[in-house]
Amino acid sequence: MRARIHRGAREIGGNCVELASDEGSRIVLDLGRPLSAEWGEEVGLPDVSGLKEADPSLLAVLISHPHIDHYGLLTGLQTSVPIYMGKEAASVISAASFFSPVSGELHPSGYLKHRQPFHLGPFRVTPFLADHSAFDAYSLLVEADGRRLFYSGDIRAHGRKAAMFEGLLANPPEKVDVLLMEGTHVRLEAAHDGAVLETESNLEERFVDLCHATPGAVVAFGSAQNLDRLVTVYRAAKRSGRRLVVDLYGATVAAATRQSIPQPGFPGLCVYVPYRQRVKVKKAEQFGRVEAVKSCRVFPEALAASPGQFLLYVPSSTAGELINDGVLDQHGVAVWSMWDGYLEDDSGIALKALLDESKVELVHLHTSGHASVKDLRRLVDAINPQRVVPIHSEATNRFAELFPRVEPHEDGEWWGV
Repeated sequence: MRARIHRGAREIGGNCVELASDEGSRIVLDLGRPLSAEWGEEVGLPDVSGLKEADPSLLAVLISHPHIDHYGLLTGLQTSVPIYMGKEAASVISAASFFSPVSGELHPSGYLKHRQPFHLGPFRVTPFLADHSAFDAYSLLVEADGRRLFYSGDIRAHGRKAAMFEGLLANPPEKVDVLLMEGTHVRLEAAHDGAVLETESNLEERFVDLCHATPGAVVAFGSAQNLDRLVTVYRAAKRSGRRLVVDLYGATVAAATRQSIPQPGFPGLCVYVPYRQRVKVKKAEQFGRVEAVKSCRVFPEALAASPGQFLLYVPSSTAGELINDGVLDQHGVAVWSMWDGYLEDDSGIALKALLDESKVELVHLHTSGHASVKDLRRLVDAINPQRVVPIHSEATNRFAELFPRVEPHEDGEWWGV
């Protein structure tokens, strides 16, 4: 079995890995859109035969999880290629398609299930459910020609599914030749190596404290698809005596998953439909989307009348209308619940200026979707691979300082597993 990283060898995101068996059959692991690409920028498919045109030697594309840097180029994939991913991950992407131009309706040929192997020609694939900020995320063990490659996908050990990480360490795949491992937190500066990442449970405590300390609305700006964070803010709202408010996008995604995820119909959960989403519904004449949340819908007037009763989890694009409608003012607080690097782009700078002008405090309550260096070391020790190949990192050259038996490879380079 041979492998080729098409994108991700020296960058975070945009993952795409091609695997080829000795007899010529191939599969692709992830088809991600680079994080460096601007919204609306056209990004071509990787140079893999069969992605654009029919090639029977390409057996399938496997998507590890529903983040755009791992699935975002699927919309350009020619329709005859089978797609495999988690069932709930596919539901999340399909649900997001109305709101996000990067997503699309998916019709997978099969679904990934925890530790349930399946065959694609000469390849035997075993998915391992992973702890990550994306819902229904998997690591993948791929076997062919007597060789075994374990692709970590994106993984962490401090989220609400941390037990999955510990279970992997306790019962890892055996005799792994290559661990193709993400290294988001392997940084250029060694000072970051000892970082301890906050758990989602600790983050919940901080949200509870903030709700108790804030007389006005607590407005958290976060990703609708970070369902671990949705659980965190819902639990924090309940514990602090507030009602959680999500936008229509967030409500739609949550309803597409499982009944244990907070969604319309849950006690104390309300749905707010921002102006941009109202316009989108009207133009598409999809009024059933709003009708479906009628029983729990809340309007700006009700939010502004008693803002201290609410914790909102909404996109940052709603900040202006929440301020104009009197929901968010100097008595409330805005929470950035995403990577703080996004605050340095044009939209983030504009948001900070708007909040500052409105005398609204901005705090950062977030934890990473990726494993710390310490936890990556635990993963390497448990799996004990013959080689560690870096991916999803901007500091590939530092892997050899941190892990044993490191063998870096460049984008576009074929190498033997």
